[in-house]
Amino acid sequence: MQRTPFLLCFILTMTCYLTGWSQCIENPPGSGNWEGLDGGPCANAIPTAVPFLRITPDARGGAMGDAGVAVSPDANSMHYNTAKLAYVQSDFAISATYSPWLRALGLQDVYLAYLSGYKKIDDLQSLGFSLRYFSLGDIQFTNDNGEPAGFGRPNEFELALGYSRKLGENFSMGLNGKFIYSNLAAGQMIGGIEINPGIAGAVDISFYYGVPLDASTLTFGLSLSNLGSKISYTQEYSDFLPANFGLGAAWQFDFDDYNSLTVTADLNKLMVPTPQLEFIDEDPQNGVPDYREQSLFSGMINSWSDAPGGFSEELKEWTYSVGLEYWYDKQFALRAGYFYEYPTKGARQYVTMGLGFKYNVFGINMSYLISTTPTLANSNPLDKTLRFSLLFDFGNLGSGDTP
Repeated sequence: MQRTPFLLCFILTMTCYLTGWSQCIENPPGSGNWEGLDGGPCANAIPTAVPFLRITPDARGGAMGDAGVAVSPDANSMHYNTAKLAYVQSDFAISATYSPWLRALGLQDVYLAYLSGYKKIDDLQSLGFSLRYFSLGDIQFTNDNGEPAGFGRPNEFELALGYSRKLGENFSMGLNGKFIYSNLAAGQMIGGIEINPGIAGAVDISFYYGVPLDASTLTFGLSLSNLGSKISYTQEYSDFLPANFGLGAAWQFDFDDYNSLTVTADLNKLMVPTPQLEFIDEDPQNGVPDYREQSLFSGMINSWSDAPGGFSEELKEWTYSVGLEYWYDKQFALRAGYFYEYPTKGARQYVTMGLGFKYNVFGINMSYLISTTPTLANSNPLDKTLRFSLLFDFGNLGSGDTP
């Protein structure tokens, strides 16, 4: 089956390099007034390579609007905030999650799989690990003339190892190292350029702080993720990883020995240069706009102030997640959440809900997503899809405690 849409993320990146294509036009020319091709607001989302690194991989966070930077630690904490692992209570735990992708279109072999866990070293430190695999299914490639050019199975994966340590009674820090491999169209030719697998390395740095209160606990989290080298699919061009700034807060209320409620919220922003509406290139021979040629550190710093629309547009580059989690007897959980992204920055908007059940060493989480985006083109690939996470919690040291 020919599946052109699945290569669009990659082809779009290459097209931006080669042609300077934009969804925005200056109307009238020279006025500085930019608008979309339909006359509406100018869409200017931030493109990155390997966007699968930012997909929420587990059903617990997926049921709370993708929030998880500051909630209590579990076997999936590596994605959100590794620093939380310093406060896990069990000696060893693992989790496996399967997320079908675009099932609303009838596709059965496109999915995200995630395996993660931790091992507690002692009361001060823990190790974490995770493996993320994204399969795009079987694809029939075509050449520039639309003729068959063979079959392939594009896939991407990330292997990460993490370390977390308490720096105080209520404060901890985490550090991840990760290897990233992306094989979208190896051996194919696009615009006369041969495509190769992309390889990159990155780190995550995170912090976790708790404030114990009467019958409740207030926690805060900060995570800087995917800070690493650019990734390249050709010898000519390279692109940014989805470096991200995540800030979260959670307030857990313990009503009695059986009932607890957590309210949480996350803010996230890509630390990647914003596309400039005017094609600025000091080296026209390579045809690559200057904002894409920035280094990792200059790109991260400039990403806070480079939006063409100024400060008001910078505010639109934040995404917002809010979630609720109710536990009964630490065995049965109800969850709900909401995720919002500004319409001109990607337009992802959806409501989430889910259940959790834990008995002895076994647990299961389920989540369901309903897209609230007004247009089908911006609908979430997980719309009306169930996700499942299986958790296995082995042993309890009895010495760990949430801050």
